[in-house]
Amino acid sequence: MATTDFMNPTAAKIVLAAQHGDSINRISNKIGTSYSWVYDWIGRLDDAEIILNTDNGVRVLDYEMRRRYEEMMGTLYSRDDVSQEDAYVIPHFAGMEFAYTEIDAAYVWTNGGFQIARSHDDYPVFIEVHERDVDRWIEFFEQFGVDTTVGERPDAADVDGSVHYVLFPQEESIDVEWVDGNPVIPLDATVSQMVETRPAYEPALEMLADEHDVDIDASHRDEIAN
Repeated sequence: MATTDFMNPTAAKIVLAAQHGDSINRISNKIGTSYSWVYDWIGRLDDAEIILNTDNGVRVLDYEMRRRYEEMMGTLYSRDDVSQEDAYVIPHFAGMEFAYTEIDAAYVWTNGGFQIARSHDDYPVFIEVHERDVDRWIEFFEQFGVDTTVGERPDAADVDGSVHYVLFPQEESIDVEWVDGNPVIPLDATVSQMVETRPAYEPALEMLADEHDVDIDASHRDEIAN
């Protein structure tokens, strides 16, 4: 197959999202594409020596193709407003560690079952990042035509497009758990954040108590009292 045959959005997402050792299932979850379709494309990319698929997971071989994929996807995404679905795919392309936090921690841990204070026209995505990587994250999102703020949600009028990212820099390590292909702060930390403004998150707390067998009241009595 010619190189042009691989200039495909699915192939691009696979290569950009793949981190050393990722399974096919994890990549599939990261990019929100069916396992069978990702499996098929990984076979083609492996044959073309763009990636290597082994028993220990996938790794990228051809970094020139990865760069071309990043340019291609940047061009595609910057032409139109990024969708809410792709808002959770793009951060995986950065190759930097991150974890969903704040509203998105609740969103991920409830498997997308809880939303609050967001709309189709104003959709911030909240992620923890390493402080040392903040400038790189801002530059990265600029490639996709998406605005970024640090530490605080901006007014909708101050950003272009509905999707935008709010970075929360961390000086220390980032604690990450994986839920359906999404890196997110641990469940206990999520619950602690939610309890700080409990009335707004009460439905989500009930969902977490049911789904994850978390005793919200007993585990977080001190936070509730405060």
